[in-house]
Amino acid sequence: MNREVIIVGGGIGGLSTAFALTRAGHDVQLLEQAPEFGEVGAGLQLAPNATRILAEWGLLEEVVAAGVRPRRLVLRDAVTGEELTHLDLGEEFRQRYGAPYVVVHRSDLHRILLEGCRRIGVAMETGRRVTGVVSTAHDAVTSCADGAVYRSAAVLGIDGLNSTLRDQIVGDQPIPSGYVAYRGTLPADDLTVELDLDDVVAWIGPGCHLVQYALRRGEMVNQVAVFRSPAFQRGEAAWGGPDEVDDAFSHCCEHVRKSLTSLWRDTHWPMYDRAPATRWTDGRLGLLGDAAHPMLQYLAQGACQAIEDAHTVTALAEQGDWPAALIATQDARAVRTGQVQSAARVWGEIWHVDGIARLLRNELLTGRDPRDYRHIDWLYGS
Repeated sequence: MNREVIIVGGGIGGLSTAFALTRAGHDVQLLEQAPEFGEVGAGLQLAPNATRILAEWGLLEEVVAAGVRPRRLVLRDAVTGEELTHLDLGEEFRQRYGAPYVVVHRSDLHRILLEGCRRIGVAMETGRRVTGVVSTAHDAVTSCADGAVYRSAAVLGIDGLNSTLRDQIVGDQPIPSGYVAYRGTLPADDLTVELDLDDVVAWIGPGCHLVQYALRRGEMVNQVAVFRSPAFQRGEAAWGGPDEVDDAFSHCCEHVRKSLTSLWRDTHWPMYDRAPATRWTDGRLGLLGDAAHPMLQYLAQGACQAIEDAHTVTALAEQGDWPAALIATQDARAVRTGQVQSAARVWGEIWHVDGIARLLRNELLTGRDPRDYRHIDWLYGS
């Protein structure tokens, strides 16, 4: 089967790229290994660097209608409960960055992108597990576990943290952070704690944090609890289990401890990233999204950077020279995404400090001017 572009992976990054390229007139085939399209997880934050692109694609209104435009981003001390600092997301913020900050259920964003791809005629197949790509001077040959073979001018591997195709180019392994995430959503009416549903709030504490915000027009609440696993620190193969959750937050204020009762305890997400890579391409094969730059979630930029990737590769593919376009995309994106990966690690360390470091952090944050944009302009304004 001959196509211009094969996209491997039907998550948010893959669908975004398929939508952008098809919208620009490219012939795209998307392959997803799961038997049906879907997205696991809960809430997702979309900063202006992503929502500007969604607006350009004509999808932002639908995303906003499915989600929430919060009033503020707030940091609180998880031990004392005091507010440390906030960022107003109102009109001044929107004027500065040209788009709003939106929080949306991950499955809702995935659905909107999937429906958008279907509307514009993206060819999509499920149950196709890609095992490898061979790049030649003339085309790329994509092989699947069931024997299916596809020929194309280019292949984009957007198959996530555990990317099979990354192994062909980078050959590294995911890096465990030692932290694990527990998530949960519940109807807003079922909240057992007081929470301002107009805000996105992160309660940051020694070795742990809790993030809370509204979803689906304020009808639901999303919660993510993250902590450093004692079992990981002991070197155990199985770490971050539900038996560790309550102890990890035992030093936190009552609000945080009570909020833990609404978490899903049957599923958890050990947190991994990879070291920034400067090489994302091999001939006609290129990596994007988490396959190229998996990052920890402290800057809430995983989906945002995948959407940026889709926008960039579409702009650079206009001339039709795919090997050149893939190199140009790598050169345009690798430095920025590497900065985001590194900054996410640093931000996680800042959130989780203890002792004197925590006192100094709190003093710096409480003394911050809420209208100081110096530390986010590079991220939201680019």
